[in-house]
Amino acid sequence: MAIVLPGYMRAWEVARPGGRGGQRLRPVERPIPEPGPGELLVKVIATAVCRTDLHIVEGDLEAHLSPVIPGHEVVGEVAALGEGVTQWAAGQRAGIAWLRATCGQCVYCARGDENLCPRSQYTGWHADGGYAEFAVVRADYAYPLPEKPPEKLAPLLCAGIIGYRALRRANLPEGGRLGIWGFGASAHLAAQVALRQGAKVHVVTRTVAAQELALSLGAASASSGHPPEPLDSAILFAPVGELVLPALEALDRGGTLAVAGIHLTDIPPLRYERHLFQERNLRSVTANTRQDGREFLAFAASHELTVEVTPYPLDKADEALTDLANDRVRGAAVLMVAT
Repeated sequence: MAIVLPGYMRAWEVARPGGRGGQRLRPVERPIPEPGPGELLVKVIATAVCRTDLHIVEGDLEAHLSPVIPGHEVVGEVAALGEGVTQWAAGQRAGIAWLRATCGQCVYCARGDENLCPRSQYTGWHADGGYAEFAVVRADYAYPLPEKPPEKLAPLLCAGIIGYRALRRANLPEGGRLGIWGFGASAHLAAQVALRQGAKVHVVTRTVAAQELALSLGAASASSGHPPEPLDSAILFAPVGELVLPALEALDRGGTLAVAGIHLTDIPPLRYERHLFQERNLRSVTANTRQDGREFLAFAASHELTVEVTPYPLDKADEALTDLANDRVRGAAVLMVAT
């Protein structure tokens, strides 16, 4: 990437959504953004690479801003305060997450379901995100973070929060049996939350490395086949609609499957008796609320979670996305932007 002039920053942008293979992003120089009223300018230290970024780049999700800088699991330091911001200070550690803004007035916001707000906006999709040296966030949507290694904090801001919400949506009973399909960044954190809560966890994933990671974290089983016993709850993290059927079939009576992804390929036809009868439940997961974020980050602060990361320099952002697309990332890929 080119040397950046004063007042400019290095960044990667999605110029044309829909690119698959080859170069998915292009390196650019951008003016350092200025925080508006109620906003923070954050100097980025680390940004985790999420599969949602890949969906945006590959055009699985409709573009809202083009070109756009992706990235929504951002750890940094407050570099400047916008007008009216009093609850933050320059130099404070701050996290930028997926949920960027909601209207605060609709029926969903009023009842505490801001993740369902029709006017919700998202970092790295509706507005520029963290594949850059600086990023802007509304002060009331940023998270205070502890002084821990930034590469270990970054995956918590989406992978961790979404996994936590998916676990809640799966209605896992105390001491229950949980099945997890797919074992990437979000799954390896959700599994640990469930294990800390006394659950028995079975993982279904196709790669040997992911199976080994699951077992090392405490999973009772990890394979590419079927769980060895009926499940009380299940979470589908892999964006593969065909997996909904075996996941539902693995549920015990009254069990619940939560589908955690923002994008899913088409689900084949279900057979009512085989997949849904006996009060099995199929639920989706839509983004998260800030309360989810606060609860999960508090849990992570009070419990020792293993955050498996594969670091990349900012200059290798395109390589990190390509590795993620080809299942070559162990745990979460993280761009190291500054130290």
